[in-house]
Amino acid sequence: MAKGIACLALLLLSGCTVDPEPDNPPPIISKNFDGTESTATSLPAASIDWKEYINDTELCGLIGRAFEKNRSLRVVALRVEEARAAYGIIKADQTPTLNAGASGIRARIPGDLNGFGTAITGNQFQLSVGISSWEADFWGRIRNLNDAALENYLVSEDNRRAATLGLISQISKTYLNLRELDERIGLAKQTAESRKASLQLFRRRVELGATSKLELSQVELLSLQAETLISQLQQARAIEGHALNLLVGAPVTLVPLTAPLSYRNIFPEIETGLPSALLINRPDISAAEHALKAAKANIKAARAAFFPRIALTATAGTASAELNGLFKDGSGAWNFSPSISLPIFDGGRLQAALDVATIRREQSVAQYEQVIQASFRDVADALTTKQWLTEQARSIDATTSVLAERSRQAKLRYDSGAARYLEVLDAERDLLSASQESVKVRHAILTNQIALFIALGGGAHRLPDLLNTTPSN
Repeated sequence: MAKGIACLALLLLSGCTVDPEPDNPPPIISKNFDGTESTATSLPAASIDWKEYINDTELCGLIGRAFEKNRSLRVVALRVEEARAAYGIIKADQTPTLNAGASGIRARIPGDLNGFGTAITGNQFQLSVGISSWEADFWGRIRNLNDAALENYLVSEDNRRAATLGLISQISKTYLNLRELDERIGLAKQTAESRKASLQLFRRRVELGATSKLELSQVELLSLQAETLISQLQQARAIEGHALNLLVGAPVTLVPLTAPLSYRNIFPEIETGLPSALLINRPDISAAEHALKAAKANIKAARAAFFPRIALTATAGTASAELNGLFKDGSGAWNFSPSISLPIFDGGRLQAALDVATIRREQSVAQYEQVIQASFRDVADALTTKQWLTEQARSIDATTSVLAERSRQAKLRYDSGAARYLEVLDAERDLLSASQESVKVRHAILTNQIALFIALGGGAHRLPDLLNTTPSN
């Protein structure tokens, strides 16, 4: 019998090692980003703090306020705390829980029940310290659940970093949109003032009979178009302002700029680096990787559930029929009651749980690969946009210069009587449109620069800790 028990024990121990899941699937990545260029002044994106990258005091101040006031970011930070607490609960299951107890019983047993024929009244007092139903984790079920909880905590921490970078990106883009609209509104107001002056001049000419009412109506049309454009831009600016207030979490008042923001170099040139660097710099990729590790740990825990579960209960203390006898010699009492349970038939519950864990791991693999592909698209889009926006800016600046000269020549031709005012009308309209488009393109370049910085995971390793969320490992 002893040999049989020993063989059974060896058999169980031989199956206690849960088959490890394969490593993370090798991501399909290219060796280099298309269209990348580095200069002597370029800086690696991952090593730059966001405060160092954004050379605008007002924008940095808005982002700093948002770290304190933004409610969405606060919710994400509290989710990190929640995951940390959940990890602490699972981790505590690995160690026995020590309990202390005291009890006192006084009972009366009728004579027809105790076998003596007379009623008996007795006492029982007890003090004890012990553990209750502590699972000896031979097969690693609790250990793997603990690993999964830790990985889930790290997922929440990476999600917090991703949300922080996303907030920096959103505030920067909204701020740039507001400054773009301010510049466009300024251009539209200058045009409107110029056209109002022209309108007064043409009204005087009509009164003197020096020009026709048709030309006056054309000048009025130009003035009304400028006023309409101002109203449209003011509406768009108000909406962007509301969005910035929500992102910052408090009302925002922007200081008027003395010079157009689009002509300032507020973002330095950065290196794109190697594509493989995204795997460690992007917090969303890191979060997907930790989620994959958590899924693999859950598979191991589900497999361990097929093995016997051994629980230990033990107490030691003192007991006596009299309260003053608890600490006398011979009053010591102890109890040791191990238990083992082996699943035999559960209707397929354990197998279904393992299947669920396996399927979830496959989902995590697909999500991990999808996040990597999406991150590469973000970088590729930003690089492509940078290339062609530069071309557009060069073209639109040349177009604006040509249209400005055309407008000047059209006015000269009209003043000399060589052309109708309709020619001036077309030139003025085209010049205003080109000027507005030039502002949009220059600000789009600034917006693309912050988009590229975030897409490369810039500053992800140097973000502030919104809450003290460092777990004990």
